[in-house]
Amino acid sequence: MSAFNIPTREEVSENNQAIFDNLQKALGFVPNLYATYANSDTALENYLNFANAKTSLSAKEKEVVNLAVSEVNQCIYCLSAHTAIGKMNGFSEAQILELRAGRASFDNKLDALAKLAKNVTENRGRTDVDVLENFFSAGYTKGNLIDTISLVGDKTISNYIHSTTQVPVDFPVAEPLEAATV
Repeated sequence: MSAFNIPTREEVSENNQAIFDNLQKALGFVPNLYATYANSDTALENYLNFANAKTSLSAKEKEVVNLAVSEVNQCIYCLSAHTAIGKMNGFSEAQILELRAGRASFDNKLDALAKLAKNVTENRGRTDVDVLENFFSAGYTKGNLIDTISLVGDKTISNYIHSTTQVPVDFPVAEPLEAATV
C-alpha cells in the first residue's frame, strides 16, 4: 500500500478547517487520526459528534471500554491515545495495562465493564451470557449496556481507520501488552 498522507488544514473542506481550528485550541494539535477522518468532508464531524454524544458512562468508564476494545483490535494508535487519556482520568500505568487485558482487579464494577467490552469486541456482539450477567450484577443497567456497545462501535471505527491507513502515532507509544507484566 502506498503511504497514506495526513491532510493539512489547507487540504480539507472549510467545515473540517473549522474543526481543525477547534481541535488546535482545545488540544494544542490536531491528532493524526482525526486529520485522517478529514479526508472525508463529513466523517470527522460525524465521528466527533458520535464520540462526544451524551452517555450514561463516566469519563473513566469510557476509557475502560476504549482501552479494552483497542487492545482486542490491536490498534497501537488508539492504545497510545487512550493510555494518555486514561492517565488524565486517574488510572495508573498498572491499571491501564489491566484494562487493556480486559479486567480491573482494583474495582469490581470496572472489572465487569472491562470484561464486557472485551467480550463484545472479541465475539462481535455475541456476548457470553455469564459476562452479561456479571455486568448487570455489578450494578449496570440495560441503558449502560446499550451505551457500552455503542462505545465499542465508536472505538472500533477508529481502530479500523488506523489499521487501514497506518498513520503515524502522535502520542507517547503504548508498550505491547505481552511485554508488560500484568
